[in-house]
Amino acid sequence: MEENTLDLLSSLPDEILGRIISFLPSESALQTSFLSTRWASLWNTVLVQHGTTEAAVTAISEFLTHFDELNPLRQPRRLQYHFGKGSANILLATIAANNKLHMELSTGKQEFQKQFDWQLGLNHQSLTDQPSSSSFFVKTLFLKSVGFQSKEAVSSIVSNFQFLESLKIIECNGLQTLEIDSSPRLKSLTIFDCPQLKSLFIRSLKLRSFRYRGLLPRLLTENHFNLKDAMLDFRQGPCDNSFGSNDFDPSLLTIKNAEILTLCKWTFEKLIWPSISYLHGNFQFYRLKELWWIDNSSEGYNSDALISFLKLCPALEQLFVTVDTKSYSMPITTTYSKKVARHSKLEHLKVVKLVGFTNEEDELLLAVHLTKLAVKELLIIATADGICLRSLVKVHLYQPKLNQTHVKYTHNYKFVEENGDINELCVNHAHMGL
Repeated sequence: MEENTLDLLSSLPDEILGRIISFLPSESALQTSFLSTRWASLWNTVLVQHGTTEAAVTAISEFLTHFDELNPLRQPRRLQYHFGKGSANILLATIAANNKLHMELSTGKQEFQKQFDWQLGLNHQSLTDQPSSSSFFVKTLFLKSVGFQSKEAVSSIVSNFQFLESLKIIECNGLQTLEIDSSPRLKSLTIFDCPQLKSLFIRSLKLRSFRYRGLLPRLLTENHFNLKDAMLDFRQGPCDNSFGSNDFDPSLLTIKNAEILTLCKWTFEKLIWPSISYLHGNFQFYRLKELWWIDNSSEGYNSDALISFLKLCPALEQLFVTVDTKSYSMPITTTYSKKVARHSKLEHLKVVKLVGFTNEEDELLLAVHLTKLAVKELLIIATADGICLRSLVKVHLYQPKLNQTHVKYTHNYKFVEENGDINELCVNHAHMGL
């Protein structure tokens, strides 16, 4: 007898399913889209409109006003707005949970984007353009693929978001100069993969998180702010080779008190070390707890820069090292003082993850250096492909045989030398689930 697999719930009308979803928390409600194609279709309904560039502000405002968080399926959560000459420009706005709004722009053409400058002013005061009756206020905004033809419309839309706390800008081809006039509410700014961006000016007082990935632009700030989370993924290198440490000094001060930091080796060598080397360890990243270090091994792996930087981080708890063979690198000309810092030991370091090393000996050599710095026994995990994880472990002591010359111990690792050669490198290969 065949088992009855009829899904009675999914066969209910849209209105009833929408009513059921309205009783769920927003995160749980969105998860119903993964139950089946039938449920997914409820969330993928798109409201399509055509209008002028100037009317885009009103269209988005009304779209948000009519959205009901208590009954998220009463109105479509996706708007496709066509505007511009021949309605060639398309703005796709999608409402997500926790007051998030995604806006993606497209021109319908694959041609090269015209280069442009963009001044983005965020709301400083309550504006009457945003209806007070709206039950949905944008706190997190994702902007993707803003171009020359759409920047004005997007700027007008964003200026109405008076409660914006987090802004993410990604893949804006043609963008050369970006000026962000931030409101005091904005706490987080992310800019990813804008390949032509050469100049970034930030006017902010309360920014706490700044995450950037791409060529290093000229960074200008009007006010000083202390970042808690700073991601400076400049592995593609600088957009201008004349960029020096003096140009980076204002940015250095904003990351000095960060607790989470992403940093490239070349950035430390070229832009940070020249400014602090003469201070003899008086410049410290006292609050840094988590570091993601992006390295390069094109000229052979060298950990001197990393070790020198770690000596500036007395509170560090977690270390992640990524070796990217495509990362920008500089000729090794810098020498580091052995007395770079007053705190020569890492008393709080517990976990180390090494990613992308192609030479196992380089992994082990770095592990030895780290164990010399650490006070506590470290958990060190290594992976070359991001899938197979290997744990570096301590080898138990044992009595050497008569034909062995001697046994040498270096902190947590034991090197067994036989006839002058290293016989064992103390690596335990294991497949561990992420």
